[in-house]
Amino acid sequence: MKRSRHKNGSPQNLEKGDKSLENENPASIKDPVEAIDGILADLDIGSVELQHKARELWASKASRDLHG
Repeated sequence: MKRSRHKNGSPQNLEKGDKSLENENPASIKDPVEAIDGILADLDIGSVELQHKARELWASKASRDLHG
């Protein structure tokens, strides 16, 4: 299994990976864990920062959905 590297870095790196996922064919993904691991391997962000950023993104999207 490919190991992901965790380094301190900018949370803006998260948005870069979103674009590559849009073109991915779900049928071509044989192991979703390996796919996620590969995506996260290029991020220069620590795991705790990644969790905080994910929570912030989720909260902002949930707030937008509630307020129309």
